[in-house]
Amino acid sequence: MPKIKFVAHTGREYEVEAAVGQSVMQAASNNMVPGIIADCGGNRSCATCHVYIDAPWSQRTGLPSKEESDMIECALHTRPTSRLSCQIDVTAELDGLVVGLPESQT
Repeated sequence: MPKIKFVAHTGREYEVEAAVGQSVMQAASNNMVPGIIADCGGNRSCATCHVYIDAPWSQRTGLPSKEESDMIECALHTRPTSRLSCQIDVTAELDGLVVGLPESQT
């Protein structure tokens, strides 16, 4: 199973194992990672699963869709590598993925 590291704005790290095919949000929620609230359950309608993708991983996670980009615009503390974790599917190639958690979600 791929491992994903979530890094809080304080620097605290949470490493979880994620099943291939689930979303990064589901992996965080299943492992009770603080900061991934996921109010809408992965429907791209709340931005409470907002994360920052570590720069080297941006190409592997793909680009956000128009709908995802629109929702990210509503989030606080966005960055160029902001994504909704519900829209990133876990693949074997994402083993070692590092994502940051915005201060606004902790």
